[in-house]
Amino acid sequence: MIPKINLPNWKNPKKRIRVSLLILFDIAVILMAEYGALLIRFEFRPELIKPEFLDALGHYSVINIVLTLVIFALFSLYESLWRYASVTELLNLTLACIISSMAQVVVTYMLQYHMPRSYYILYLLLLLPMMAGGRFSYRLLRILRQKLYTDNLKQPIYTMVIGAGDAGTVIIREMKASYHLSNQVVCAIDDNPEKKGSRILGVPIVGNRKDIPAAVKKYKIQEIVVAIPTMKPQDKKELLEICKDTGCKLRLLPGVYQLINEEVSVSSLREVEIEDLLGRDPVQVDLDSVLQYVQGQRVLVTGGGGSIGSELCRQIASHRPGLLVILDIYENAAYDIQQELKHQYPDLNLVVLIASVRNTHRINSIFEKYRPQLVYHAAAHKHVPLMEDSPNEAIKNNVFGTLNTARAAEANGCRRFILISTDKAVNPTNIMGASKRICEMIIQCLNQSSRTEFAAVRFGNVLGSNGSVIPLFKKQIEQGGPVTVTDKNIIRYFMTIPEAVSLVLQAGAYARGGEIFVLDMGEPVRIDDLARNLIKLSGLQPDVDIPIVYTGLRPGEKLYEELLMDEEGLKKTAHEKIFIGKPIALNYEEFMKQLAALKLEAYKDGDGIRKPVAEIVKTYRY
Repeated sequence: MIPKINLPNWKNPKKRIRVSLLILFDIAVILMAEYGALLIRFEFRPELIKPEFLDALGHYSVINIVLTLVIFALFSLYESLWRYASVTELLNLTLACIISSMAQVVVTYMLQYHMPRSYYILYLLLLLPMMAGGRFSYRLLRILRQKLYTDNLKQPIYTMVIGAGDAGTVIIREMKASYHLSNQVVCAIDDNPEKKGSRILGVPIVGNRKDIPAAVKKYKIQEIVVAIPTMKPQDKKELLEICKDTGCKLRLLPGVYQLINEEVSVSSLREVEIEDLLGRDPVQVDLDSVLQYVQGQRVLVTGGGGSIGSELCRQIASHRPGLLVILDIYENAAYDIQQELKHQYPDLNLVVLIASVRNTHRINSIFEKYRPQLVYHAAAHKHVPLMEDSPNEAIKNNVFGTLNTARAAEANGCRRFILISTDKAVNPTNIMGASKRICEMIIQCLNQSSRTEFAAVRFGNVLGSNGSVIPLFKKQIEQGGPVTVTDKNIIRYFMTIPEAVSLVLQAGAYARGGEIFVLDMGEPVRIDDLARNLIKLSGLQPDVDIPIVYTGLRPGEKLYEELLMDEEGLKKTAHEKIFIGKPIALNYEEFMKQLAALKLEAYKDGDGIRKPVAEIVKTYRY
């Protein structure tokens, strides 16, 4: 097999000029090495060089130049970026020069060009250092220029890099080499005791994670970069807990996949998010079981432009459905997810519709036309304080929007209907939670006599969802505060949006009808701690740089949420994070009469809506 010659991309004019100059340099070096080898052989006395050697050199030089250039091209020496040259490039250059010298021995012998035996060794000893010197001198000059640039910075950002491994080395090298960064790496941290006291690219490794606070003070650190993509979540949490109290800005590499894909660079660093402080492994799902019941199916997602709905659409799209129908009343959100999925999955059979689940005729026509087999009902009003002020709208949209959609699914042969519910439906103290509890009752009632398998998935807050505390706190911090917390003791369960949605999909695979799936949300988080951590992650101090103000519980708000009612018992599933609440017996006829009365009251738009809600949801307190 003939080796492939890696020729440069001649369409790029800058590269064309750079490679042409490099070839001219190589030709000059080859000629100097040839003559220099003879000159050394004859003790730097040109008059002693025999004419036959000079004639042989004159005839062979053209052949030698062509052969050497071809060999260099085979070793990709014209493709390498010598400003970033490393051991790999040096090794390739060494092998190329050795092969060029060996080829010279063979070809001169075959063509009967007689040269002194020592000439070939001297030629190699001259060729290699001159080639290497010319190529690496560019990098050396660049390093010297960068050092002068960094040393002369009026306001350098003194930076600490945590992790003296491969990723840390890449980050330090790029920060040292870039003219676009003001970061000056002054120290590194690594938990390996053998590395303490040594240096990485000239940067001292000053200790382990316990030494971070002292090193921050000693070196006046302003920014900390965590460059350990292989770190376990619990280790990351412990490390970030130390770093966030230093007052430094924090950035980190997202994950180990970037090492595998060779994507480690300063541009891949990201801000530390509150999710990084959860300190647990990401929730895993059985992708095969999810794929089995989603692949090739016609799927409808209501509220598909929202935080949960849009992530449902992303994950469903990745499981190759036969058709994905996205329905939302808010056109901007629907447009955003449409454009994202079109770009990410160009072959996806996608339909995006603007509609309200309150419009019975519109919903029925959509089901009749697209005949979805799986429905994820995420459309709902969810903001507790707003719904307290507009309770009739919560009932119209959440309760009767769910009833409309569920009945349309049943009438059009839908196989499975999954309601997205909330922990606020348990012993509700607000109209939003009570409305979602009625939604759960609707799907349990309909499931009693329907071929469609109705189920609900109940979970707590998701980090970063629209209207949640995280975006609000971030905005307040950007504005200089104050950060508002309702109560110092209020706690909530949190999960990331992708985790919550993946568990919804998994629960949907388990559904057989009538279940209320309850997700294990882990340990509850104090909202006050959440606010303080976000302030610290921004490099600021709570109550010093950013004040925290306690505003008191809002109408309908609890200090803590529950995932299970007293009369419900938990049943395990095959997934350790998913449980099934015991169904509560409901009288279908009586329940439907209550819903009819509730609808009449809701559309009066009066103030009497809470009483009929409390008659349906016995645990509702208002």
